[in-house]
Amino acid sequence: MITACGLAVSGVADERDLLGGPLGITREDPSASGPGLRHKDRASRMALRAVRRALDAAAIDAPAATAVVVSSNFGNLDTVCDFTDTIAAETVTGLSPLRVPHMSSHVTAAWVAIEHGLRGPNLTLCSGTPGGLDAVFWAAALLAAGRAEVAVVVGVEPDTAPVARLHRERGGTAWLDGAVCLVVENAAHAASRGARVRAAVSGYGKATDRAEAVRQALKAYDRPIGLRVAAGRDRPGPGARAGVGPSPQDGPVLDLTGRLGRCSGALGVLQCAAALAWFDRPAWEVERSRGPVADSVLAIAGAGRDVSAEAGPGSGVRPGTGSGTRAGGAAGADGEGDPSGVSALLLTRPAPDGSGRVPS
Repeated sequence: MITACGLAVSGVADERDLLGGPLGITREDPSASGPGLRHKDRASRMALRAVRRALDAAAIDAPAATAVVVSSNFGNLDTVCDFTDTIAAETVTGLSPLRVPHMSSHVTAAWVAIEHGLRGPNLTLCSGTPGGLDAVFWAAALLAAGRAEVAVVVGVEPDTAPVARLHRERGGTAWLDGAVCLVVENAAHAASRGARVRAAVSGYGKATDRAEAVRQALKAYDRPIGLRVAAGRDRPGPGARAGVGPSPQDGPVLDLTGRLGRCSGALGVLQCAAALAWFDRPAWEVERSRGPVADSVLAIAGAGRDVSAEAGPGSGVRPGTGSGTRAGGAAGADGEGDPSGVSALLLTRPAPDGSGRVPS
C-alpha cells in the first residue's frame, strides 16, 4: 500500500502539478533544508528533502527496519567527475579521505538511511528508465517477504553540469531536476496505525517487449484502465485488452516526459506520484468518468515498441505529445532512447476498508 508521497522537484509544488497546468520556474534549493547537507551531492540533498516531506505527510515514525530503495541513473555523477578532475590535476594526493564515501553510487540510499535511522534492506537501482517502477516492485517484494514493514522508495535525478552535458550530447533539451519519495507499507502495518491508503500495488510486469510487460501487469485485472502514464501514446486496436494494447474504453494517457523532459531513473516513481494525484481528484470530477474506469492507473516505463495514437476520452488530463522527439529530446518510447527493457506497474484505488480490492 502506498500511503504518502513527497516531492522536491524544481518547478513542481506537489503531485497534483504532474497532472496538468503550468509548471513553475523555481529551482529547488535543497541546501536550504538544514545542517549537514552542504557537502552532499545534489541528488542526495534532493532525496533527503523528498523523504522528509513524504514521512511528514505519512505522519509516521519510521521503524528501524524500514527499507530504502533508490532509483537513479545519474546520481552522484558530479562527485565522480570532480574526483577524476582532481586526480588528473593533482594525482590522488589531492583527494581528501573524508570525501571518498561520497564516490559510491549507493551514497544517496546510504544518506537516507543514516539521516532517518533506517536499518532495513538498502538498495540502489540503476536500471535505466524502468528503474523507478522496478524500485516500487522491489519495495513491495521486500514487504511481502517480511524483510520490512515499511519502505521508502526514492526516484532522483539531478540537473548538474555533467548530467546536462550527457543529455545535450544525446539530443536532450529538457530533463528533470529533483526527487520524489513514496512511503510503501504492508496492509497490516498501515491498518494498525490507521494510515490513509492512497493506492495499492496490484500488478507488475517486466519484459523486453512492451506488450508483454503490460500483459504481465494486467494478468489479474480485466477492467478498463482509468489512466495510462506512459511516454508516447498507445493506440487502441484489434485484440486490445490482453496486454497487446489498451482498450478503447480505457481513459486518457499522461506523458510526464512531455511535461518534465527526460526523467530517467526517477520516471517510474514520478508516474506513481501522478497516480496518487489521479486517485485524489475531487468527487465531482470522478463522477464525470465512467464508473470503475477511475479506479486504476497503469504506469509504463522503458523502451520497447513505441506506439502512437489518439489518447482516450479526456477527463481533464492533457494527452501525451506522441512518440518521437519530445521535450526529452531523443526519440524512443522512454524519451531517451534507453535500450533497457520495459516495466509496467498497475496501481488501484483501495476499497474503503483499506484492502487492496478494487471497489465494485
